[in-house]
Amino acid sequence: MSGSSQSLRRLSRLALGVGAMLMLLSLLALAALAWSSREDTLASARERGELIVQVLEADASRSIESAALTLRALGEALPRENSPAALQSLLAQSLVGQPFLRGVAVLDEQGRVLGSSQPADLGRQLPLAALGRLPAPGADQLMDWQPGRGLADLALRPNRATASRSRVAVGMLPLLMRLGQTERGGAVWLLALINPDALANFQQRALPSEDSGAWLAGFRKQLIAATDRVPTEPGQRLEEHPVFAQLAQHERGSYEGTGTLPGRLLVSYRSARSRALVVALEQREDELLLPWQEQMRWLVAAGAALLLLIGGATAVVRRSLAARVRAAQALEQAHERVALREREMSVLLKSVQELIFRTDEQGRISFVNARWAAVSPQGGAVPSPAPPWRADQPPDQAPEQGLGGRLSELVEGIDRERVEALFDARDGEGVRSTEAALRAHDGSLRRFAITVVPLLNQGRIAGFAGSAMDITERHVAQRRLQQQLSFTELLLEISPLPISMMDTAGRYVTVNRAWEELTGRARDGVIGQPVGFFLPAAERALHSSEDRQLLERGGRISYETQILHQDGTLRDMRVTKVVVDGSDGRQAGILCTLMDVSEFRAAERATRQARDAAEEASRAKTEFIANISHELRTPLQSILGFSELGMARAREHARLAAMFTDIHASGQRMLALVNDLLDVAKIESPVGHFDLERCDLRQPLQEVLQELAPLTAKKRLRLELLLPQEPLQSKVDPLRIQQVMRNVLANAIKFSPEGALLRVEGSVVQPGELGGHGDVLLRVADRGPGIPEAELERIFEAFVQSSATKDGSGGTGLGLAICRKIIEVHGGRIRARNREGGGSVFEIVLPWRSPEAAPSGLVEL
Repeated sequence: MSGSSQSLRRLSRLALGVGAMLMLLSLLALAALAWSSREDTLASARERGELIVQVLEADASRSIESAALTLRALGEALPRENSPAALQSLLAQSLVGQPFLRGVAVLDEQGRVLGSSQPADLGRQLPLAALGRLPAPGADQLMDWQPGRGLADLALRPNRATASRSRVAVGMLPLLMRLGQTERGGAVWLLALINPDALANFQQRALPSEDSGAWLAGFRKQLIAATDRVPTEPGQRLEEHPVFAQLAQHERGSYEGTGTLPGRLLVSYRSARSRALVVALEQREDELLLPWQEQMRWLVAAGAALLLLIGGATAVVRRSLAARVRAAQALEQAHERVALREREMSVLLKSVQELIFRTDEQGRISFVNARWAAVSPQGGAVPSPAPPWRADQPPDQAPEQGLGGRLSELVEGIDRERVEALFDARDGEGVRSTEAALRAHDGSLRRFAITVVPLLNQGRIAGFAGSAMDITERHVAQRRLQQQLSFTELLLEISPLPISMMDTAGRYVTVNRAWEELTGRARDGVIGQPVGFFLPAAERALHSSEDRQLLERGGRISYETQILHQDGTLRDMRVTKVVVDGSDGRQAGILCTLMDVSEFRAAERATRQARDAAEEASRAKTEFIANISHELRTPLQSILGFSELGMARAREHARLAAMFTDIHASGQRMLALVNDLLDVAKIESPVGHFDLERCDLRQPLQEVLQELAPLTAKKRLRLELLLPQEPLQSKVDPLRIQQVMRNVLANAIKFSPEGALLRVEGSVVQPGELGGHGDVLLRVADRGPGIPEAELERIFEAFVQSSATKDGSGGTGLGLAICRKIIEVHGGRIRARNREGGGSVFEIVLPWRSPEAAPSGLVEL
């Protein structure tokens, strides 16, 4: 840039700076003037408001003091009036000329009305104590605002708190004076009812505007009188009003802030000189500033005119300087643009990944970019690109590059005819494109998309400009995609499962060979037809309903149905359908597969029949055991009876007595076996039942221990019984639970060595312990031979005994099986484990509540 241009630019910037400084100073002056005018407006409004408040306070004080003066005059004249008629006349005359008084009354010490300006109030009883703190003799007291119009309303509201909460617009302000003792010996009260509406009317007339508000309140924050705009009702309290905080510092004044009216306010206040009263005037600040805003419009207009004048002058100066700068820079900018375009074109041609070329009208190459090195047969030896060629240059003025060859000579022979057709001058001015294969310098074959555009000069084709984009990867990807699609179609075709595809409109798109073999219909007659068009209406409706739900919810569904095979048989089919999305992400259709599960369902039915037959055989076995056991008990009773008779009569014959003893012992063992068989039959029988009741398990346990005490004493066993203080409550059949306890304890006694310790415990299982949920646990631990680990579960099966106890000591192997069945019916569980140091431990867990399958007291088996 030349020195003159720089100097002109500095002058232009200086002119701009001076203009900006003048505009800034003007703005600051206008802002200061506006702020000063605003403060003057508010100060004037503040002075006017304080003057109005002084007038309102004087009116309120004058009215109240006039009422007090009236009461004092009545107090002086009252002793001279002895007759009721004279008293009534005196009270009525006291209201003349005082419109702010609603009534005057004379009360006795109990609050009964002795005289009133309203004759209807004679004899009423007023609650003096409810009015507040009463004045001393000879003094008067302004009481709280009360709702109502006269003494009748005051007599109906004995509760001052209730009256203060009443939201009524009409009220009165009692002024009470106490006189001394009368000739009758009692105190006399004078009561004047001041009309707050009279005070409010005066306030309303004194308001400076309709949107402002004024009010009168006591120091106890109770609103006495207010203008129409004040939203608070008389009698309510102004708890949060800032005026009362201001009164603590100043008796009168003004502030800007909040009040009873909405928005920002200018509040003027003043306290009464002789009474605990405060008068306030609230003026909306936005209303007060309306005249100031009107002035500001003119001020803003004048300021805008001044700023426009300064800006215009600055703009004129800068425009003249800018014109001179532009004239000086025109030539420099023209040279810079030319150089910049040349550099941009050079960078662009180097950075473009496509092959850029230019040809003459016969298609001979006259320019290429550096990217042609990738396809040059000389391995990148390409002449340097020519300068940009303009379309208005004649063909004979095109730069010589020494290229001269045709583009069609560089492509493969199969594509040369199509490439040569791109440069046909008879095809017009449109864009021409084709695809062709070029051999790169490394010998690889690359696929290109070639596009050329004719270059016109005076209406005829002077050459062509074009580009070639390498699309080898895309071409390979398309071929691979086509191969994948062909492979997928082949998989669907050879799949043994019938597969069909349908669109969202419910029409077949394609089916495979297995589907054709199943239905006996050719795909040519199916594609385009509604889904299930060959099925009965009911089956077609079923499939349509499932398809609608699938399209609404998405995902996949499976269900079973029967489909008619082409051979005429019904086949059980499992139908699986899944939503297929299209390339745009929307639902394109439904893919459906069918799986023949007929053989599986037939196997299920056969299994079910075999299970039913096995259960029937088990029931027959149980009934047989029950019947044969009943049949065996009759002769056994006879054998036992006669053996006991023989034992009694053969005491003197030792040999004969031994024989009868052996017969009796064998009969007892036989009877125990039959009883066990009967117990098993009862538990497995469908007609058995348990009588459940809630009981403390400690009692049946102690009864069983007492019953087995002779056995423990016979083997000199030491019994350790550990039971909690709280009840072990559970809902059980006590007799059946005793049977379980008896079997477990009898086994422990039987297999414990003489003098050993037998431990019996009862407790409540904590949640999570032993898999329980707060259940009852009974534990029996002995020091017997123990149980092999492999037999800890098998001993609870019928007719199974532990190999460690098969010593001929007796037993049928049914006791523990019966115990487990009884405990399972109760919803509990029983298990066995070996004890450290020798012996075994049997644990019985019973629920606190009855099983879910038996909510009542009777459980059917």
